Amino acid sequence: MAGSGMGKARSGMGVVAAVLLLASCDKKSGTGPKLVYTGPLMETTNVLTLFSDSARLKLKLTAPLEQQFENGDVLYPKGMVVTFYDRDGKTVVNTLTAKYGKVEKATSLYIMRGDVRVVNEPKQQKMFTEELFFDKTKQKIYTKPEMQVRVITPFEMLTGTGFTANQDFSYYRLAHPTGSFAPPDKGNGGF
Repeated sequence: MAGSGMGKARSGMGVVAAVLLLASCDKKSGTGPKLVYTGPLMETTNVLTLFSDSARLKLKLTAPLEQQFENGDVLYPKGMVVTFYDRDGKTVVNTLTAKYGKVEKATSLYIMRGDVRVVNEPKQQKMFTEELFFDKTKQKIYTKPEMQVRVITPFEMLTGTGFTANQDFSYYRLAHPTGSFAPPDKGNGGF
């Protein structure tokens, strides 16, 4: 009988050792760093987004790649074009282009970087800079105060810093103009 009691004790010890071994494996796997995915939730190619009001087209956004994130922000890492339309919903008034874009959902702020261009075809006005903001709520486009800007109109070419305009580029202002020149010759590619 002594032998049978010893066998039970040994088998009980084996079970306890096995449970401790399994429990220690679980603890080790749970103590490592947690991996959190911060990349896009969705990617879309050849994007065309239309914004309208009362069945009239107001704004069109096109981009070769759109990345949507968990917080609602949207990136356009391969560039974007934002086109504004007149009240009729058919006539293009203004176009913004950039090599990179981001839309912050919380503030409805468009951030555009890299060879940014603003073109108002009806008025033959162009603006060039490296970073531009479009506040969709306030319908304003602007740069930081220190950002270099060049504006070309049929009458002159202006340079300076700190650009502000309404979204259709019919009114604009340079906070610190640094130069005004004769209009570029259209024949040599200046416009």
